[in-house]
Amino acid sequence: MQAAMIRSMATLTDEEIVARVRAGETQLFELIMRRHNRRIYRAARAILRDDGEAEDVMQDAYVRAYAHLHEFEGRALFSTWLTRIAVHEALARVRRGRRFQPIDQQNQETTFMPTGPRFSPEQNATDAETRAVLERAIDALPDEFRIVFVLRAVEEMTGAETAECLGIPEETVKTRLFRARARLQETVLAALEPAAACTYEFHLSRCDRVVAVVLSRLGLGEGERQDVHPRAGRN
Repeated sequence: MQAAMIRSMATLTDEEIVARVRAGETQLFELIMRRHNRRIYRAARAILRDDGEAEDVMQDAYVRAYAHLHEFEGRALFSTWLTRIAVHEALARVRRGRRFQPIDQQNQETTFMPTGPRFSPEQNATDAETRAVLERAIDALPDEFRIVFVLRAVEEMTGAETAECLGIPEETVKTRLFRARARLQETVLAALEPAAACTYEFHLSRCDRVVAVVLSRLGLGEGERQDVHPRAGRN
């Protein structure tokens, strides 16, 4: 589908697109996929903890959703209906006994990288490190906590939508989200604490700059300074 057509259809709701797909405009299903790819990926990834398997589940979920579009009755949002299909596909894989290794950080995608202004290489490196710590912490959550956290906190679905996707009471969603956040806070803080000693570094250049300004304001010229120059700070 051409980019111009995708933009022209951007104002259509999911339900309107589904109706048109049912009516024979099958090419519009691509718009559905592009609109929901990130959410479906994250939902599957939260369960499977494997990028490749998550992509396989995405494909299976879309194929199943397309085959069963006639069953969508609009009682819930289409995005919720679609996410629930993906969740069921992912859980089915787990039940079939497939076990996956932790993701290779060298190959993982920037799933949780926020969009926004371009930053310096140093800032980007720091963001990548922080994101890696967070993703490892999320992966370490128990399965039932991880999927709730991803749907609620990452994808910002409501408690009711999450409950509908997972087939559990909304109160259970609240409890699991609370526990997931508590575990993440503990895990992330423990991971970042060793780096605390490096925060607010006072480099030699800053030390020299402050000293020079103060001496200038005190009127202490070069000839009036005494040799008291034990330099605080580090390079």
